[in-house]
Formats: sequence, structure tokens, C-alpha cells
Amino acid sequence: MNTHSFYDPTLETMPLAEKRDYFNHRLERIVRFAYEHAPAMKEKLDKAGIAPAAIRMDKDLEKIPITRKEDLPKFQKANPPFGGFVTVPPERLEWIIVNPGPLYVPSHTEECYQATAKALYAGGFRPGHLVVNTFGYNYHAAWLITEGLRRLKVTLIPTGAGNTEFQVQVMHDLKVNGFLGTPSFLNNILKKIPEMGLDFHRDFALRIAMVGGEPASPALKKSFKDDYGIGTPDFYGNTEVGTLGFECEHKTGFHVPEEIFTEVVEPGTGKQLAPGQVGEVVVTPFYEIYPVLRLGTGDLSAYTDETCPCGRTSRRLLGIRGRVGDAIRARAIFIFPHQVQAVVSRSPQVSRHQLVVSRVNERDYLTLKVELRVPVSQESLSAALIQGFQEACGLKLDKVEIAAPGSIPETAKALVDERKWE
Repeated sequence: MNTHSFYDPTLETMPLAEKRDYFNHRLERIVRFAYEHAPAMKEKLDKAGIAPAAIRMDKDLEKIPITRKEDLPKFQKANPPFGGFVTVPPERLEWIIVNPGPLYVPSHTEECYQATAKALYAGGFRPGHLVVNTFGYNYHAAWLITEGLRRLKVTLIPTGAGNTEFQVQVMHDLKVNGFLGTPSFLNNILKKIPEMGLDFHRDFALRIAMVGGEPASPALKKSFKDDYGIGTPDFYGNTEVGTLGFECEHKTGFHVPEEIFTEVVEPGTGKQLAPGQVGEVVVTPFYEIYPVLRLGTGDLSAYTDETCPCGRTSRRLLGIRGRVGDAIRARAIFIFPHQVQAVVSRSPQVSRHQLVVSRVNERDYLTLKVELRVPVSQESLSAALIQGFQEACGLKLDKVEIAAPGSIPETAKALVDERKWE
């Protein structure tokens, strides 16, 4: 495929009235397809008393109950392996990623990969670039980005996460142009360069970094640009659907790719909100392998349908404003209260607990505070909690803190996010 197809002005600058007709046609088709081929979707529509023919336009989606992201592992446990959402047998999939939960995530369709390639292209990646991908390959993002880069004919160097000195050496030796990963890891790499006796401006070719998985503070992104000359276009995505939005050069919000229909709805009711109103991001991808209708991302945002200065007429999400409910995203991974509860319940000496996510040196810092029923070896308890948390959530705790009795109120939230992004 010609890489210029990843900016298709016929579709991406289509007048709004025509684009709405385009989406309504696609929504009709995917609802009908999901009903006929995905048992979980058929059951959901039948229970709601909704026939596929009742979904004729975007507003009709309000009739369909939202599928909650945190419920997907429950669906998969009740109806293994994919909960009735996948429309082909496992042996026909290219790959299957196992995420904490566990949650089995299937490979998607060509349209999903094209949406990712579209995001990478808008971010500035081009054929001939050498790009390191530092997202861990045990997670969906790394594979999705790999497929997008392949379609752009970019030379991919899959370094994975960690080992900062190794990353610096690779980027130096191969004169890498592009970086993919979390902003905190990129910052660590850049700080390591002078420690290794190298000069960024003299010895490196890095000029573009698409960062994600965690918010990047304005100060950090300004440092990337002013101190190193590195552009940092953002992208927005999740495990189940993949790429949900991307920035163009004007940085006016996340452009939603035409392979997905996105709503912003009132939490609790699922009613669609008007432009500018903050609500939950709910997505319906047009992917026939995994046709999840109205997937609630849990993210809060607002949108605009105004045409961007770049000419794209796609709906734009105006940043991520927080989360619905109690889940927290740290180091590119969602943490749910029930996961932490499961870890702590293995240590009966713990009476109360609270996970606090803060920000230290532009990195997500995880502290598990625990109150004790009886005295216990803090070293052995900390080791058990750290190991259990790694197994359950796929992340390493930075600290286990023994809290004074009564310091964690009975009504305290299980997960607390103390990070500030201003």
C-alpha cells in the first residue's frame, strides 16, 4: 500500500454531513455483523430488547448498553477464551496477547493496523526512518505499533523496555530518528547520554518521539522540544481497540481515526453529550474480528467536531481529563482496586491498605500503604506484596509503607492518584 494512503484527504477532509452519513452506514453494518457473529453482543442486544435494525444512526447507539472494560475478564472467564466477543476461532488469529487479569487480547483486522499507521504518519514518521520501540512486547501496544510501522515501511528496532544504557548505545550506533515509548523512559534515556560521555546534539539523530502510556507534563514536553529539538506528538489508545486518537502538527486534540466511532457520554446514563461537555469516552470500532459495541474506556474527555487547521474533519478529543470510577493508569497499565485487594488478601496480617500513585523525577511512583493487625517482619511482608503485585498487575511497586494504626480511614479510596500534570 502507498504510504500516502495514510493521509487520505478524500476521507479525512470529508465534509461533516457526508462524514456523518459515512459513519451511520458503517455503524449499521457493524451492529448487524456483531449480532450475527459475536455471541456476547447478540446476548447483550437481546437482553436490552434491541434488534440490529433499530440502530440506523449514531444517536441510536444510546439504546445499546455500554460494555465495561473492567468486566471483560469476567466475560472471558464465563465464556473462554474471549468472552464471546471474537468472531473467529483462536487458530485463525495472528497473535494473542495475555494482559494482567488475565485478559486475552486478539490480533485485530487490517483496518486497526491502518488506524495506527495513520497516527504514526500524522506524528511525522516516514519510510526510511529508524525507530526504536521501547514498549514491552508482552503488551498489546508494542505489537500494534509494530504492525503500523511495518505498513509505513519504517525500519523498526524492537528494543523493549528497560536497560537505559543499552538504549543509548543502540540509538547512538544506528543513528535512530524516532522513539516510541513512555515519556518518563525517554527522559531517563536523555539524562543518561551525558553520563556515558556522549553529546546528544553531536552524536544522535533522534528528532521525533511519539510518547504514550502515561501523561507527559507540559514542562517535560517543553524540555524535549527546547533542550533536544525532539517533537513529541501524542497518541491515545487502549488494549482492546488499539489506536483511539492522535495529534497532528497543530496539536489541537486527538483526531479520532475513521476506523472507529467515538461518543462522549454522561457517566451512569450512557446518554451522548454535546461538544465541549466532559464525559466518558465510549468507542465502537469497525473491526470484524473483535466487534465490541460501545466499549466504555473509563476515560473522561470532551470533543469538538470543528474542522482542524490541518484540514481534517474528524472528531477530536480535547485531552484526557481523568477517569470514571476507581481505576488508575500508571506506566501504561490500568490498575483496578480488585487486583490490589487480591494481592493484599494473601497477607492476613494486613488490616487496611491504600495504593498511592505519585510522580517522582517524571516517573510514576507506586507506594502501597498497609496497616497491620499484628506485628510482622516488614522485610518478608514487603517482599511478598511486591511479588504479588507484580504478578497480579504487571507492575513493580516502588515502596511498601507500614502505616500507623488508624491512618488509613475505613472510607479511604483503595487507589489514590496524586499526580499533577500542570
